[in-house]
Amino acid sequence: MYSNGPMNGEEGMGRSWRGRKGRYERFGLTLVANHACNLRCSYCYTGAKFNRPMSDEIADRAIERAVNSVRSGGELELGFFGGEPMLEAERIGRWIGRARERCRIAQVGPSLGLTTNGTLRGESAWKVMMDPDMDLAISCDGRPRSHDRHRVFPDGRGSSATVLETMSRLRIAGKAFRTVLVVRPDTARDLADNLAWLCESGVEMTDLSLDLWTAWGAGDLRDLQEGIRDSIRFWRSRCHEFGVNWFNEKLGRLVGAREFKTTSRCGFGAGEIAVAPSGRLYPCERLVGGDPGNSPMQLPRSALEGVDFLSIQPASGRAGAACSGCAIESECSTTCRCSNYVRTGDVSRPDGLLCFLDKTLFREMLAAFADGVSRCSEQPQTSIDREERHQQFQHA
Repeated sequence: MYSNGPMNGEEGMGRSWRGRKGRYERFGLTLVANHACNLRCSYCYTGAKFNRPMSDEIADRAIERAVNSVRSGGELELGFFGGEPMLEAERIGRWIGRARERCRIAQVGPSLGLTTNGTLRGESAWKVMMDPDMDLAISCDGRPRSHDRHRVFPDGRGSSATVLETMSRLRIAGKAFRTVLVVRPDTARDLADNLAWLCESGVEMTDLSLDLWTAWGAGDLRDLQEGIRDSIRFWRSRCHEFGVNWFNEKLGRLVGAREFKTTSRCGFGAGEIAVAPSGRLYPCERLVGGDPGNSPMQLPRSALEGVDFLSIQPASGRAGAACSGCAIESECSTTCRCSNYVRTGDVSRPDGLLCFLDKTLFREMLAAFADGVSRCSEQPQTSIDREERHQQFQHA
C-alpha cells in the first residue's frame, strides 16, 4: 500500500543517514515473523498464507547485523511484519529483549514498530502491544460495512467487532496507537465517513494507505478525488485532535515545515532491510510477498551471512526525466521506489495513479489552505508567501 506519509521526501533514501565512520545514524530492520495469517483479507498483497515462522537464529543474526550498522548514539528502528506478526508474539517478545540488550551494549537507541490486524489479544500478544516503546498500528478500514467488506476471517466473518474491541481495550489501558486504513476503488468515496467514524471511536491518528495492487478506473479516480475533498473538510474541523498522514504531510510542505521526523524509511536497502522467514533479504517488507527465492527485488546473500548491512547499495531514485516539467516535482511524494516498482516495474518511475494522488492532495489542500486550514499548523505563517505558493501549484 502507498501511505504517502512523511519520509523527508528525497532525503529519506538512506544517503544522509551515514555517520562519519560509515555507519548509519538510523537503521531500519523489519522482521517478517511468519507468512501465516488468521485473516483472509481480499486485498492482501503479501502472498500465500502458509506457516513458516522465522527462527530465533535468523532473527538474532539480523538484529546483530543491524545493530552493527548503526553508529554509537544512533537508533535501530526494529519493526515486525507478516502475515500476522502477532501469531509469533512470544518469539517477538524474545527478539525485542535481545535487541534491547545488543543496543545497550552498542550504545544504540532501539525503537519498535508493529502493524497488526487487531484480532489477537492473548497474553503474549498483549504484552508486545503494550510495550511502552512500541509504535503500534492497528489495521482498520473504518465503519464495519467498509472494514468487513474485505477484512474477514477464513470462514467469511467480518473482523470489525474484534478489532473495535481491541482498540477499546488499548484506549482503556492507556496505550497510544494509530490505525491504518486501506483506500480502494470501492471504498474511496466513503473515505470521509470512515475517517469520521474512526475519530468518533477515539482514534487520534490514521495512516491512509492506497491500494497499489488493484486497477483504478476513471470513475474510481473521481471517487478518490471526491473522497479526499470531503475528508479534508472533515479533518480541517478536527485537525487538533485527529491526524491523517496524507493531510498532515501535505500541510507541512505547504506551510514550509520541512523538518519532519527523520526515519530510515525509503532507504531501500541502504539503511533499511526486510528479512523474510527464510533469511532472504529485501529492500522493503512490502516486496517480500511469498518469498519465492527468485524475486528480482531480492537482495544478495542472506541474514546469516556477514557482520553488518553496510555494503548494500540502494537502487536509483526517481528519474528526473519521468517528472520533468511537473509543477510539483520538488514537493511530491512519488519518490518511494517500492511503490513505483509495484505500479510500473521500475523503481525510478511513478505511474499515473501515484501522480494523480499527489496532485489531488495538493489541489484540495491548497483550496482548504486558502480557506483557513492554516489554523491546523503551529508553524509561523511568515515562512511562506501564500500567494506565491498558490501560483506554484495551481497548475499541477
